[in-house]
Amino acid sequence: MPRVSEEHLERRRHQILEAARTCFIRKGIHATSMQDVFAEAGLSAGAVYRYFKSKNEIIEANIATVIGDLRTFFTVLADSDPLLPIDEMAERFASRVVALSGEDGPLRLAPQAWALATHDPEIAAYVADNVAGLRDTWTRYIRRLVGAGLLPADTDAVAAGKTLFALFPGFLIQRLLLDDFTAEDMRRGVRALTRESMLTPAS
Repeated sequence: MPRVSEEHLERRRHQILEAARTCFIRKGIHATSMQDVFAEAGLSAGAVYRYFKSKNEIIEANIATVIGDLRTFFTVLADSDPLLPIDEMAERFASRVVALSGEDGPLRLAPQAWALATHDPEIAAYVADNVAGLRDTWTRYIRRLVGAGLLPADTDAVAAGKTLFALFPGFLIQRLLLDDFTAEDMRRGVRALTRESMLTPAS
């Protein structure tokens, strides 16, 4: 019996998060009120507040869902054996971004969360922690490339990880606003920019 109760509670929590995400995508996070979430979920205020104390908690839980999915997916890629080449890694990660940013995709909320993070300290701390986790995975992957002899031993893995991570917010923005950037484009672009002849010779 307790197990059934736990499953019911988890379903209800998921119901609230799905309703909130629908509202956030439709109206924007800032314009969505808790009353909107109650109505979309078909639940009373008391039922929703049993699971989440505030709108910020609902925002954070939605961020955790999508970032958690991305981090799990990317960690598997970064730790895969054999080690994936960098262009394939970029394409696979970009493909996951595409899958999560469709019409009702949770990753569509990311730019709104980034905007909120610029003036809401509570959201900022949460977003920063999740961003740092994803970025650190890129750094770990770069260190594996160095260890495998696929990058020079003196490669600045931290700088390279930060730079590679920086490609993906730009990829997402272009997907959402222009819809003309594919995962395959990302792979071809990475291949084009990793030719040694295009780099400044080491001094």
